Amino acid sequence: MCTALSLQSSQKENFFGRTMDFSYDIEPGLYIIPRNYQWNNVVLLKRYHNCYSFIGIGQETGGMSGFFDGVNEEGFAAAALYFPGYADYDIHVNVANKEPVASFDFLHYILGRCDSVETLKSISKYLYIVGLPDTVTQTAAPLHWIAADRSGASVVVEQTENGLEVLDNPIGVMANSPNFAWQMTNLRNYMTASNTQEEETLWGDVRLTPFGQGGGSSTLPGGYTSPERFVRTAFMKTHVHEPENRVEAILTCFHIMEAVSIPKGIVYTDRGIPDYTKYTAFINTSTCEYYFRTYENNQIAVAELTDYDLNHDSPIFLGNLSRPVTVEYFRP
Repeated sequence: MCTALSLQSSQKENFFGRTMDFSYDIEPGLYIIPRNYQWNNVVLLKRYHNCYSFIGIGQETGGMSGFFDGVNEEGFAAAALYFPGYADYDIHVNVANKEPVASFDFLHYILGRCDSVETLKSISKYLYIVGLPDTVTQTAAPLHWIAADRSGASVVVEQTENGLEVLDNPIGVMANSPNFAWQMTNLRNYMTASNTQEEETLWGDVRLTPFGQGGGSSTLPGGYTSPERFVRTAFMKTHVHEPENRVEAILTCFHIMEAVSIPKGIVYTDRGIPDYTKYTAFINTSTCEYYFRTYENNQIAVAELTDYDLNHDSPIFLGNLSRPVTVEYFRP
């Protein structure tokens, strides 16, 4: 369970981010992957070469690194979200004229190779995704991906029974299953949602008036299923005031995600484990700044790709996202 969002400010800076809702035990950290870095997939026996450096949130387990989201030096950003019941991976590692990429490596692959959404569209024609167990879930976790760049363009990448598709994302929102086309069609069920309300209406001779403000939003769904989170996020993204600057944009992004963030205990999996929002992160694709906060600490922290040597010969670990809570006291 996760929700992702892309939002532009009036200054045409694009902000991209997501909630990480997960029931598995993870310790996400921030990493800098330098340009020209070469890395291996030991299962596929493939060696890959990055063209661009990137900063990303991920985890290293058992000698293998997996990334959840990130942005590269060209302002191309992407995130991986769960896609159960729809992801359909290849089981063959040799397909003529196409390059195999493991599902858990796909985010790293595109962040290291793509400078824009258009480049992603181009290279996807020569790729296919292989389902291999990752080190966190020990399964071939069902994933799909959302990507955006500095222009504000956004796409969704899904490999289903229809094959690998890169779909334009005009709403700039993504959640989990069903597939993206279904989620977009489902928005038609909420056409009457509004940020205003009727002042009064008549049922025969009976005059009805609203209880107060917000009546137009009463048709929006309130649960935490993927379709409900998609609808709420799409409505808010398209109805909030356009942020005028970077600070307003970041605050707007976090405020939107508050409506789909999951507290512990509200959603349990069939394994009896709570699925909750472990962190929320947003990226300014123009500056490659990463803004994040965790379940345990609502204070926004910032990391920047350009603060580091992008030609370093190995990944740079900046530390885990978890930080001690600080409280500001007001005293006379």
